[in-house]
Amino acid sequence: MAQFETVPAENTYDVVIIGGAIMGASVAWFLAANPVFNGRVLVVERDPSYRNSSTALSNSCMRQQFSSEINVRISQFAARYVTAFREEMGDERVPDIHTHFFGYMYLAGSEDFAAHLQKTVSMQAKLGAGSRIMTPDEIAQAYPFYRTDDILLGAHNLRDEGYFDGGTMFEWWRRLARERGVEFVSGEVVGIEVDAGRARAVRLANGERIGCGWVVNAAGPRAAQVASMAGRALPVEPRKRYTWVFEAERPLDRALPLTIDPTGVHVRSDGGYYMAGATPDHDPAVDPDDFAADHSLWEAKVWPVLAHRIPAFEAIRVVNEWVGHYAYNTLDQNAVVGPDDEVENLLYANGFSGHGLQQAPAMGRGLAEWITTGGWQTLDLSPLGIDRVRRGVRQDEAAII
Repeated sequence: MAQFETVPAENTYDVVIIGGAIMGASVAWFLAANPVFNGRVLVVERDPSYRNSSTALSNSCMRQQFSSEINVRISQFAARYVTAFREEMGDERVPDIHTHFFGYMYLAGSEDFAAHLQKTVSMQAKLGAGSRIMTPDEIAQAYPFYRTDDILLGAHNLRDEGYFDGGTMFEWWRRLARERGVEFVSGEVVGIEVDAGRARAVRLANGERIGCGWVVNAAGPRAAQVASMAGRALPVEPRKRYTWVFEAERPLDRALPLTIDPTGVHVRSDGGYYMAGATPDHDPAVDPDDFAADHSLWEAKVWPVLAHRIPAFEAIRVVNEWVGHYAYNTLDQNAVVGPDDEVENLLYANGFSGHGLQQAPAMGRGLAEWITTGGWQTLDLSPLGIDRVRRGVRQDEAAII
């Protein structure tokens, strides 16, 4: 990728996107690829290295096992899009995206969660997902390495679930968007000028004032800060999430589905290694620049759970670890997408709470449709709108890991 400029070429744009990671890049690409859009697009990214972005630190997962119908549909589109990526991009230079769809396995250790999984799997199956309920005996037969004596049932799906190369998608969205005229600059938005119910301009830290037709908040864990610049509140905050990559002295004889233990610890195959993740027991909002690790979490919580659930993981060695941030929606752990209720040309693409990478294709397509037509066209994303936040009505997504 070419280096970002620091000063925009123009003083006004039809669309200004604040945040150039996966969500901002998606909106930029789908606008650039939209045949009826011929406007100018500016993407402002505060750190073009993306080193600490949620995109770069993502586990790049894909699943349909959500508790909300809208999220199932969003990820079904993403699975189709990713598996036909070159065709979708319309450019023979674009590579195929590597996927490893070995499935997800939610394990229920309580009657309440077992009932919840049975309900959600029924809903997913009606939408065409491959989800099914497995008994402990069925689980043990398919995956004999699990300990199942404390498990009531599992929810499993091998169709379009596992992980994918989100980095390739991100790279080519940015590359082809720039080739089609989208401008990316390195800078920080420090203010949004609002007058008579419209955002008129954004102000950059270098003093530049940029006029705008639309403003898209794609600022990830900093989304609430950006919203506040327009005088709007957004219940999104950075939360730490931990990832470890490890090797096992006794590797499993088959691919390990992304397994969500009743404790919340999750683990999956990752090439010749394994990848585990966990939420800290104390889970407050953190500063967007705070990536300090709690090194006690592995031995105190994660490793014991792994060794209990998969006895072959008693002897393992961590080879890499990192801390990333969820852009966590404190209301209901679901995305906030679409127009603001008072600033009519302010659009949200925020609060994905850990499933943003797989939702990015549908979000970019949807917001491009909104900008060009004034409404949702292919998939109705209105259940994820800001109005539920203003009314305090939860659109809960229970399948957050």
